[in-house]
Amino acid sequence: MSEPVWNKFLTERDKAVFGDAGYGARAGFGKKPALLVIDVNYNFCGDTREPILESIKKYRNSCGEDAWDALPVIAKLADASRAKGIPVIYSTGDGRGDGWDRGGWAWKNTRQSEDREPPQARTSNRNGNDIMDEIAPGPKDIVIEKLKPSVFNGTALMGHINNLGADSLIVTGTTTSGCVRATVIDAFSLNLRVTIAEEGCFDRSQASHAINLCDMNAKYADVIGADEVLEHINGLGDLDYNLPSGTPGGA
Repeated sequence: MSEPVWNKFLTERDKAVFGDAGYGARAGFGKKPALLVIDVNYNFCGDTREPILESIKKYRNSCGEDAWDALPVIAKLADASRAKGIPVIYSTGDGRGDGWDRGGWAWKNTRQSEDREPPQARTSNRNGNDIMDEIAPGPKDIVIEKLKPSVFNGTALMGHINNLGADSLIVTGTTTSGCVRATVIDAFSLNLRVTIAEEGCFDRSQASHAINLCDMNAKYADVIGADEVLEHINGLGDLDYNLPSGTPGGA
C-alpha cells in the first residue's frame, strides 16, 4: 500500500496530532492467524457489477463497484489461507422472516421493509444473505450467521477461534465503518492482534471507509496493503490448527 487512503481526508493538524501522540505504530501479525471475511454477500455487493447509485435501487445496502473491486482480493487471500491450512471464517446476516429480531436496525433506515419484500427493480432470486459465489466458502471453512454489526456479538466466534488454535485475525469485508469496525474493536478488546487487508474492505461511503481505516490503524489494528498480507501468509511455515474435517458427519 502506498500513501494511506485516509491521508487526503486529514488536515495537517490531524497528521501532526497522530504522529506526536504516538498513534499508528505497527503492532505486527500474530503467530497463528485466521482469515475473517465479514458480510460479503449479495446484500452488500449486488448481483452484478454496476455503479452504486444503480445497485442500491435493488439492494439498498450495496456498496456498488467498490465491492466488486474487493472480491478478487478476498478470493486471493482465502485461496492462500486454505493452501497454508489457515482457517477461513465467514459471516453473513440472519434473522426471522418477519424481521422481529432485527431490533434496532429498523430505527435508522426508511427502506428496512425491503429485507422482507425486495424492491420491484430486483430481478435476481438470490437471497441477499448468500455469500458471493466469487468467494464461496469451502468445505473446511466456517460460516457464522449474525444479527448485529460485530461478528462476536451473540455468536460462537471467540469459541471457534479458541478451538481452532488461532491467536489473531486477518480481516476483510464490509462495511468498513460498520460491521468491520465493530468486529475489529471487539477483537482488540479480547486482546487479539488484528491485521486489516486494506483493499479487501469496502463501504458505501468513500469518506467513511477512509476515516474508519484511519481510526482503526491508529488504535486497534494494522491496516496493511493486501499484497503485503498475501506475502505474509505465503511465507508462514507449517502451522497446526484444529480445522473442521469438511466431511459430512465428521468422518
